[in-house]
Amino acid sequence: SDINYFKRFFVMEEKKNDLIIGRNAVSEALRSERAIDTLLVAKGERSGSMGKIIGECREKGIVVKEVDRKKLDFMCGGSSHQGVAAYAAAHEYADVDDIFAAAEAKGEKPFIIVCDEVEDPHNLGAIIRSADAAGAHGVIIPKRRNATLSYVVGKTSAGAVEYVPVARVPNLPSLLDELKERGVWIYDMDGQSWCETDFTGGVALVIGSEGKGLGRLVKEKCDFIVSLPMKGKVNSLNASVAAGILMFEVSRQR
Repeated sequence: SDINYFKRFFVMEEKKNDLIIGRNAVSEALRSERAIDTLLVAKGERSGSMGKIIGECREKGIVVKEVDRKKLDFMCGGSSHQGVAAYAAAHEYADVDDIFAAAEAKGEKPFIIVCDEVEDPHNLGAIIRSADAAGAHGVIIPKRRNATLSYVVGKTSAGAVEYVPVARVPNLPSLLDELKERGVWIYDMDGQSWCETDFTGGVALVIGSEGKGLGRLVKEKCDFIVSLPMKGKVNSLNASVAAGILMFEVSRQR
């Protein structure tokens, strides 16, 4: 139908806003230090300058993914991609230390949002927007199986990506251990009532994925499990809505 056609068109247009296509364009983006989320390489493609591009991305900690050439053709909308494309980030990623520095600069205990495989970019954008409004010092996401700082995330955040540091880490369980060593308590949303929980210390609020919730290893690292009372027929809230409610309770207590 015409409606489905236009839906597909606008989804592809949003994706194309993120996409840097072709070897020269990707090489120039890397040379100019542009923030890049992910490098997409056609399976088996290693000729010419490709090895250098892949090596440079790995050196910079950029995720490299091999994809089927037909899929890459589709993603690039028929443009000549020469076996490579890259997703640009809407903003530079921060370091975890930057988030602690932001808290220290305000004379506040750390207030951090951790996303565990939140895959919907609209949810991540909304979480970053709420984090800014509630006074959180930063957001941490995993490098894989999570939405990244894409064009859609930047747009949904209503510009909050410019003000909220977002760090990207390879291993969330290790990250949670590091946060604990730095005096931060870890909270997950699946237990005692939120109104009975003390959020006045250093806080890392962990938001699980839309479908599966928290991964087992991440859940085991949490110090507190909190919940929102549900009075309706549906037994859960959208991830970004639940996150926003909890963020403002942390803000209220502090």
